[in-house]
Amino acid sequence: MTDFNSTSDLNGRYDIYGAVHKGLRKTQCELLPRLGSADFSIPQVALLTELRALLTLAASHVQHEDHHIHNALKARGAVSVERLDHQHDDHRKTFAELEAIISEIEKAPAAKRPALGRRLYLAFSAYVAHDLEHMFEEETVAAPQLWSLFTDAELAEIENRIVGSLPPEKSMAFMQIMIPASRPDERAAMLGGMKQHAPREAFDAVMEFAARPKLSAAEFADLVRRLDLVA
Repeated sequence: MTDFNSTSDLNGRYDIYGAVHKGLRKTQCELLPRLGSADFSIPQVALLTELRALLTLAASHVQHEDHHIHNALKARGAVSVERLDHQHDDHRKTFAELEAIISEIEKAPAAKRPALGRRLYLAFSAYVAHDLEHMFEEETVAAPQLWSLFTDAELAEIENRIVGSLPPEKSMAFMQIMIPASRPDERAAMLGGMKQHAPREAFDAVMEFAARPKLSAAEFADLVRRLDLVA
């Protein structure tokens, strides 16, 4: 599979953070009010499953940045990586805390679940707030350092290594959050790169299981048109 970002917004440079951060922001901000309005006196199996899936992707994203992006920055003498590493350590602690609350909710009797649900909602809201700040720092502090230290081809190669490390099911899960969060031209560029470079069956699977179910009919038709596909 080819890289997720085949184009860039800022100064014509390769945006290694853009698509995945948009996907995480959209998914987090949609889940938060659902947690706040959920009636936890009844089982919330689907909602908790979605939250777990998001946390799994977020944990993978942190690991990918640590291993592929932060290590590359350190190797070229970047100055801001230690602060980002500490923020990632805080994220990992929060992931464990959120999982513990989810597990407690699943085991608790109905009378105790509403209080636990509120606790989960507040803990997740704090995580979202911190992660939004963290992603902002990555895109305004780390990204300019990447642009100053690496060529676009080198950044694309870093992202290709990240994508290449993903098992197919996790790659699909990332595409499912990134495609609907991207602008029409961004998703067309992303999937246009896949159409050109990835195996046809991989491209077809992303169109069928990530793009089609996550986009409106009008958005999907626009994507098909931009990719010059037969609907």
